[in-house]
Amino acid sequence: MSEDHPDVPQDPPPPPQQEEPPPEPRRGSMALGILLGAVALYALYFGTTGGIAPDQGYKTFLAGPAVFIPIAVYLAVAGVLAVRPRTSRLGAGLLIGLGVFTLLGGGICVAALSQMRA
Repeated sequence: MSEDHPDVPQDPPPPPQQEEPPPEPRRGSMALGILLGAVALYALYFGTTGGIAPDQGYKTFLAGPAVFIPIAVYLAVAGVLAVRPRTSRLGAGLLIGLGVFTLLGGGICVAALSQMRA
């Protein structure tokens, strides 16, 4: 049959594994993305929707949909930045900034509505 030799390995050693290159370090600051995101959304929102108030006579032809255009542009930019590995932290911060914008805007709206007297 077969001879047993204790000092001779029966299976050849596995081939050396090739080391994978380290992943690219993530760049960008999530806190900076949150801060810039919330501020940029307020600037976009109030800057592009200035002429659509009912008391101003709906001066633009995009009176209703104009409210959603800045948010759609913001989401597109934030999504692209979040998908790219180099800017994923900044993009994630921008997406979190959208949540901050929504929460702050809702709070401001509720506060304004509670101050109104009929």
